[in-house]
Amino acid sequence: MKLRLPLPLALTLPLLACSAAPELPPEVRATAAATVAPCPKDVAPGTQCRYGRDAAGAYYGYAIPPNWDGQRLVVHAHGGPELGTPKAERVTEDMTRWSIFTRMGWAYAASGFRQGGVAVTSAAEDTERVRQLFIAQVAVPKFTLLHGQSWGAGVAARTADLYGAPARGKPPYDAVLLTSGVLAGGSKSYDFRLDLRAVYQAVCANHPRADEAAYPLWQGLPKDAKLTRPELAGRVDECTGVRKKPAERSAAQQRNLATILAAVRIPERSLVAHLNWATWHFQDIAFNRAGGRNVFDNAKVSYAGDAALNASVPRYAPDAQAAAAFAADTDPQGRFGVPVLTVHAIDDPTAFVEMQSTFRDTVARAGNLDRLVQTYTSDSEHSYLSDVQYVAAIDALVAWAQRGVKPTPQSVAERCKGLEAAWGAGCRYRPDYTPPPLAQRVPAR
Repeated sequence: MKLRLPLPLALTLPLLACSAAPELPPEVRATAAATVAPCPKDVAPGTQCRYGRDAAGAYYGYAIPPNWDGQRLVVHAHGGPELGTPKAERVTEDMTRWSIFTRMGWAYAASGFRQGGVAVTSAAEDTERVRQLFIAQVAVPKFTLLHGQSWGAGVAARTADLYGAPARGKPPYDAVLLTSGVLAGGSKSYDFRLDLRAVYQAVCANHPRADEAAYPLWQGLPKDAKLTRPELAGRVDECTGVRKKPAERSAAQQRNLATILAAVRIPERSLVAHLNWATWHFQDIAFNRAGGRNVFDNAKVSYAGDAALNASVPRYAPDAQAAAAFAADTDPQGRFGVPVLTVHAIDDPTAFVEMQSTFRDTVARAGNLDRLVQTYTSDSEHSYLSDVQYVAAIDALVAWAQRGVKPTPQSVAERCKGLEAAWGAGCRYRPDYTPPPLAQRVPAR
């Protein structure tokens, strides 16, 4: 069935397709054009969506709203990471979650990444490829915003590192927006999850159980393990009662939960989720990224609690070469050449706000602090904050990139308030907030 485009888009696309595009790599030229298919819910009404799979094996998609002026494109890097074989559904899921871009009139392009797992640099390559595919198949935009969410913010930061140099006098990306970012890199972002596995095992002794094969906890799970997420959640409940109401927990469960949360400073509500990531993500890191070697270290960490707890916690030292390779793949370098703005909830239960302090230090070492503005909100969520807060951040970032008007946290907060009439309530910026160092929350190694 032929898709009927709203008139502005139907007129605009053929004209834009004639724009001169830069020379593109062979894998881009070898990719078949994306095909038109129905859009997921919540994208702007009348949007045209196209989907494909690139020559490297990554699913990808575009969303082109009916009022697109042919000028503004956002290239999105999704969170996760997803494990296992990539699925096409990941592309449509993010189109729905980040429909704010099409509702603002931006065209949207995103890759589902060609491989699952904790592989940041390859995801950055896939992100840049989808930008090039959009140029080859749709149009050459005048302004391209690179956006990364959660783990995808780390992907976007690496994309900016790798591809931020000007191409023929113009950088491939004009600005970068990083939201709820895991920005301390693999070398620091996951330390607390090894702490969690080690402390949890010392307290609960059921992951693994005594009658199961022993393995070093940095492996996450043995390669052939059959444990499921519901089974792990059941073990956590058995020990801590975390999914029960406090009054329904036994005295032992209350004591166990309090000990774990005091030693590893995570919110109670995210205990099961972090144990999941410290299980299956660690399994991916150990066997698919590090060749069966350990990249984590808790050998000398002193945990909050008594001497008996610290004596019973399993200890591990990293393989130096494996740890260095993991850092090289996952750690941002702060070498971007364009304006970067971050938005982060102060009480984010998944990506601790203190990671922003580490990212600032990284950017400072690269001599790039003049290109970074960090903003914080009083939200306590991770996956999505509010439409109006993103609109304010995007508008401020575009003004900075196009007109040289560098925002401040205060000016973004004020801009947000002025946009609530059009985009709904939800301004919770805290321009007075500065995150403490990550070492105040996660013991340094």
